[in-house]
Amino acid sequence: MDYKLPQLPEREENSNKGTFGKILNVSGSEYMTGAAYLSSIAALKIGAGYVELASHEDCLRAVSSLAPEVVLSPINRISEIIKTSTVLLIGCGLSITNEAVETFKNTIALAEQLPAVIDADGLNILSNNNIKLPENVILTPHPKEAARLLNCTLDHVLMNMEKCAMDITSKYNCITVLKSHRTIVTSQYGTIYHNKTGNSALAKAGSGDVLAGMIAGLLAQHMNLFDASVLGVYLHGLAGDLAKNDLSAYGVLASDTIRYIPYAIKNYLIQKS
Repeated sequence: MDYKLPQLPEREENSNKGTFGKILNVSGSEYMTGAAYLSSIAALKIGAGYVELASHEDCLRAVSSLAPEVVLSPINRISEIIKTSTVLLIGCGLSITNEAVETFKNTIALAEQLPAVIDADGLNILSNNNIKLPENVILTPHPKEAARLLNCTLDHVLMNMEKCAMDITSKYNCITVLKSHRTIVTSQYGTIYHNKTGNSALAKAGSGDVLAGMIAGLLAQHMNLFDASVLGVYLHGLAGDLAKNDLSAYGVLASDTIRYIPYAIKNYLIQKS
């Protein structure tokens, strides 16, 4: 089925940070602080109004030194923060400790109708536990995570990418973003999008955290789940293409991709004008 790329969310002049959504980002852990930083900043760079990071105190300390724009909170405040949030992002660098599993379960139970993006360790926890997901969920696995979610081999996923993406969508009643050099996005209604932006520069640690943050940032601006997933994937790949042009495929870091998000947006706006 042909799918036309969506418009970027409009930016009202008569607005404030609340206009563009509040993301609760439950990410990071004692020894994985970078994922929390990358996902939070990517969400802000793509236009979200407010990101509140709930994480381990060591992670919060690290992020505070890098990103004064991110609001910081301890894990025990999640039940309070989620009441005023418009989007949940969970799993980037969360770890799979017993404490992380409990945090994931408790947070997901509170999400209810909240749009949610589940990435990385959130997917690993989900694959090993019987957890009921809320209705409005996006899962963003790479092939190995997809194999865990489907309890199949990695080779099976690599040889059947589109089918496996649809199988995850069917099993978890979700939008699936199955990441590869040509990422596939699938919906519960049979809509399938094959992305054509991106390059090997994005094959770096942290790239998935940036993508998850970008998708959450678009959701915060009131895009629907499928459109936010598709546009997030497209702009993430385009940012990687622009970064590669300047820095080479060898030298691009995930943090460089974030710096190129505004240029990807400008390029996209020109295409759509």
